[in-house]
Amino acid sequence: MALDLHNSASKAASRPSSEPRESARQRLIVALDVPDARAASVLVDRLDDTCTWFKVGLELFVAAGPAVLEPILRRGYSVFLDLKLHDIPNTVAAAVRSAASLGAKMLTVHAGGGPVMLTAAQEAASAFTNGPQLLAVTVLTSMDEMQLKAVGAERSPAEQVALLARMGMDSGICGFVCSPQEVGALRSMTGPEGTLVIPGIRPAGGAVGDQKRIATPADALRSGASYLVVGRPITQAPDPAAAAEAILAEMAAVL
Repeated sequence: MALDLHNSASKAASRPSSEPRESARQRLIVALDVPDARAASVLVDRLDDTCTWFKVGLELFVAAGPAVLEPILRRGYSVFLDLKLHDIPNTVAAAVRSAASLGAKMLTVHAGGGPVMLTAAQEAASAFTNGPQLLAVTVLTSMDEMQLKAVGAERSPAEQVALLARMGMDSGICGFVCSPQEVGALRSMTGPEGTLVIPGIRPAGGAVGDQKRIATPADALRSGASYLVVGRPITQAPDPAAAAEAILAEMAAVL
């Protein structure tokens, strides 16, 4: 089912806006972790001027197909395609090329795929003038030390993140997804030019849910985050736009 979005004029011109709020709006990515295109349509319409980015993840991409990106892009939003690609190098490179043709601005690959896969992915993305920025996923925010040990990783989450990030950098990737707890260390590794996208964001006093390594918007930005990914605290709120505005206020306070 194609995403049916209404063409409505932006409210940005009529809403009083400060520079910190606009900076926050440019750095907030709302996760469209919803089951179908209709639910995505409703959220995009309700959120309107509260963000400039939407994340399309596995659930929505599988349910609605690649066509779900086009109407979001047509309204002027940027799309972060979060598919965490992890396969043999040739397959991942081909998937990166396909994602580039869809117009995604950022795309995730899983650093656990190894250096050959990461290099192939980066080479595929670099072949496009306006291709997506690749983000290497290090350790999922739902993973803690016990779960890492269960899959054979004897390092702490912080050590595993550093190992995978170094692998990504050696493969030419300068963007990463990590938890708020590792963003400071990664910022030291990448320097100011690195792009650090941080999920596991919960507003002050918000429910933790199934995330293990979380932080407030303000704390993540202070640590060096480039972008914040927020899903359920916004999308499952009674008033998603009001919830997004509250998070923007937390972000703007430290920008």
